[in-house]
Parts: sequence; structure tokens; C-alpha cells
Amino acid sequence: MSHRDATSNVGFGQGKSVSIVTISGLVFLYLPIFILIVYSFNDSRFSASWNGFSFKWYKIMWHDGPLWTAIKNTLIIATANTLVSTFLGTLAALALSRHRYRFMGVYHKILHMPIVIPDVVQAVSLLMLFAFFHFTLGLVSVILAHASFSISFVALVVMAKLSNLDRRLEEAAMDLGANRFQVLTQVILPNIWPGILAGGLLAFTLSIDDFVITFFTSGVGSTTLPLKIYSMIKFGITPEINAISTVLVLFSTLAVSSIHLFDREKK
Repeated sequence: MSHRDATSNVGFGQGKSVSIVTISGLVFLYLPIFILIVYSFNDSRFSASWNGFSFKWYKIMWHDGPLWTAIKNTLIIATANTLVSTFLGTLAALALSRHRYRFMGVYHKILHMPIVIPDVVQAVSLLMLFAFFHFTLGLVSVILAHASFSISFVALVVMAKLSNLDRRLEEAAMDLGANRFQVLTQVILPNIWPGILAGGLLAFTLSIDDFVITFFTSGVGSTTLPLKIYSMIKFGITPEINAISTVLVLFSTLAVSSIHLFDREKK
């Protein structure tokens, strides 16, 4: 066997090993979700035993009034949080990427703090802040709490997009007579729009999934879907929870696919 053949065999073996590891990782990640979806069609009341195919739990979910109230609250909170955090996060990214201040390192560390601080610490601190100002807990308190950490995620995503933007485009626009506002609206924002959209989608997803911070900062009438699912689990797991989770998976998949198709259309 020649040296070239031996090298090819080694490369083939390494590629096969990488493929096996990749497939194993995908199975580990997605097999539980697949099982959850399958058991959402289980006719039995107990998720551990299969008793036949049925849409019963989807019908029960559809007529569950408190569940739909929780879904409505979740969508209101997630939408408001997305709008607030995307706007403020984009402004923060523009300020930190396009201007120089004293203590820039400190500002960047402050921006990263909500990401690295444990959720329970942030939740307790926000609860104490609301209590100090006698702020009534409800939908508004949850929106403010979600925005407090979502802004950082949005800002970092937009800053990554800004770092790839050629500064010569801005300079050329200003040389042609554009003022700073025109450069922002006609040069910068159109070029970083995919990053803003990705940051907004991330903020929306984080808001829908959040449990710990919502648990500490929610009040009467502001129960979200994660809190509702948690209360349902305490009384025993039924396939209705699987049906709810399946709808969430479908919604997330459609949202991500829509963003991907929109990005491809832009290109």
C-alpha cells in the first residue's frame, strides 16, 4: 500500500468516526423530543404506557381555558419583551461599536453580567427591587424582568453583525453628503437587519422559555405557560403536557424556518 492510500484510509476512518459522533449527538438531542411527540398521541392517561393512537389530549388542550390564558400571557410578555429588548439592545450595540468612551471595558462587562449571573440570583434581586419601589407584580413586572437580561443577548448578536460591517461604506456615504441619521437608517440598519432579527428572535425564545425569573416576578393574573406546565406536573404528568410541548416545538420550528427563508430571500 502506498503512502497516499494509507493517508486516504486514515482520513476516511477519521471522517467515519466524526460522522458516528455527530449522529450519536443528534440522536441524544432529538430522540427525547421524538418520544415526547409520539406519546402526545397516546390514548392512555399515563405517559409511561401506550394504549393506542388518539387525538384526545389535543382536544383536551384545546378546551383548557386556564392553559390558553397562560399562552396569551406568554405571548404578550414575549412580544413586549422582544420589542423593548430589540430596540434598546440595538441602540446599546451601536453605541458600544461605533463610539469610544472611558471605561469601555467596564461597559462591556456590565453588558455580559446578565448572561453569566445565575437566574435565581437575578430573579431574587429583581424581586427585591420591585418590592423596594412597591411595584405591583404582574405582566409589566415580568416584561421588565425579561428585558433586563434579553437586552444583553440582543446587543451581543447585533455587535457581532456590526463587527463584520465595512466601515468604509459609512465613510463613503458621509463623503457623498449623507448625515449621521441617513447613514444609520440607509446604510447601517439595512446591513445589520439580519442580526437585529436574529437578536429579536432570540429574545422572544428566551422569554417564552423562562421559568425561574418569571416565577419570582409574576403576580396574580400573569401566569405564563412554563408556570402553568409546572403547576400541572405537580398533580401528575398526563399526555396533555406532551401535546402542549409538541405545539411549542412545532411553533419554534416554523418560526426558525420562516426566519431562515426570509434571510435567503434577502440574499
